[in-house]
Amino acid sequence: MTYAIAPLIEARRRGKRGQWGAAAVAGGVLICASSPAFADLSAPSDSLQGDPVTAVPPAPEAEPAAEPAPATQTWAVHGQSTFVYQGHPSFRSPYQGANSLDPVANARETWDVTAYVGYRPWAGGELWINGEIDQGFGLDDTLGVAGFPSAEAYKVGKTHPYVRLPRFFFRQTLDLGGPAKPVDADENQLAGSVTDNRLVWTVGKFSVVDVFDTNKYAHDPRQDFLNWSIVDTGTFDYAADSWGYSAGSSLEWYQGRFAVRGGAFLLSAIPNGETLDTRFKQFELVGEVEERHTILGHPGAVRFTTFVNRGYMGRYDQAIELGLETGLPPSTADVRHYAGRAGWDMNLEQELTRDLGAFARVGFVNGHYETYDFTDIDKTVAAGLSLTGRSWKRPNDTVGLAGVVNGASNPLLEYLNAGGLGVLVGDGKLPNPGWEHILESYYSIGVLKGCSVSFDYQLVDNPGYNRDRGPANIFAIRLHAEF
Repeated sequence: MTYAIAPLIEARRRGKRGQWGAAAVAGGVLICASSPAFADLSAPSDSLQGDPVTAVPPAPEAEPAAEPAPATQTWAVHGQSTFVYQGHPSFRSPYQGANSLDPVANARETWDVTAYVGYRPWAGGELWINGEIDQGFGLDDTLGVAGFPSAEAYKVGKTHPYVRLPRFFFRQTLDLGGPAKPVDADENQLAGSVTDNRLVWTVGKFSVVDVFDTNKYAHDPRQDFLNWSIVDTGTFDYAADSWGYSAGSSLEWYQGRFAVRGGAFLLSAIPNGETLDTRFKQFELVGEVEERHTILGHPGAVRFTTFVNRGYMGRYDQAIELGLETGLPPSTADVRHYAGRAGWDMNLEQELTRDLGAFARVGFVNGHYETYDFTDIDKTVAAGLSLTGRSWKRPNDTVGLAGVVNGASNPLLEYLNAGGLGVLVGDGKLPNPGWEHILESYYSIGVLKGCSVSFDYQLVDNPGYNRDRGPANIFAIRLHAEF
């Protein structure tokens, strides 16, 4: 990435059932186009050459001609559309509960169209607004797997298309010196230039993972991996409404090969809720340190992220105790009090060759309290590879392979076995718990500039931490277009 912060990549969380959307693909997905905004702004100017015999050398004090500065955009409009159809055949399931993945063969779709409109009011400033049309649902109302198989699926959804405003934010970049580098035009990013050393302030409505826990090879469910716990660290319980967005502010300081980030964001009004707590009584503080390096000429980065959530949340052991007293299934909603929940993760990306890149994530979170806004994962390890098709003369194709192991804390496992329900999981009982293992692979075919068709496969073993159910084989086709 050449911009002051990683481009604001979509990190999706959707849900629920629907049948509409396939017909919308013709009007929304296959709108392949190119734009002058994507022109290469970093090409050097032509060198001046003369006759090797008669050319007069410049005077010793003459300065070499400087490369022209990249053009600075004042405004831009971009768009994208993504359609995902995902399903699975039947699998083993001796029992199931309210939050189980349905063992009967079924499939669901999601579809979205996004417009990105940006304006530069003054040097270093950018104002962006994103309007979006969404439709569709994840498998089983986005339930049944802690590492849910589609990050294009929200926790809520509708059968018919509906309009939302996922992002409306302002970003200011203050150059602090060092070599200048070009910034390419992209979604939520105006073309121009920045210096190596800089401050970047972002405020408004956007996604926490637009700025934190980014990764070059696994962070965009519209073009690379689909699984929630692969595109984001599963234990990163980042502040968000049910669609994955929050309101808040972040500040980034880039100095040489290091960057330090911090931010404060609104939690939802209730855990996993659709609205944010605008009183700022329930909030998240997040910090990140990044180191960028080059190994044998290949760039890489390491990021360490930590967060703490402060809000009304329930302890699993207290919910279990109350359930025993009342004779009812335990519910964290009955024992919520003001408390904190903290976690951390490590995120690595490394280019291995010109075409091959690797990534890894590891994370841990306090497992005594319920998940607030993301998913029921208390410990996770993920790793994978991404390979472009240049070697077989398909430079716009990409192949990805990744695996993730997700774990739950003992208090969460006891809560699920007592009949409690988590954000995404809950089979009514859990007599035979285990780690959730997920393997994902995809092949993205570059059809035209800005257009791709992807085929995705995921093997989910022990869905919802339950060894008695599964494994589930999940297949998907994804159509994506952007301009």
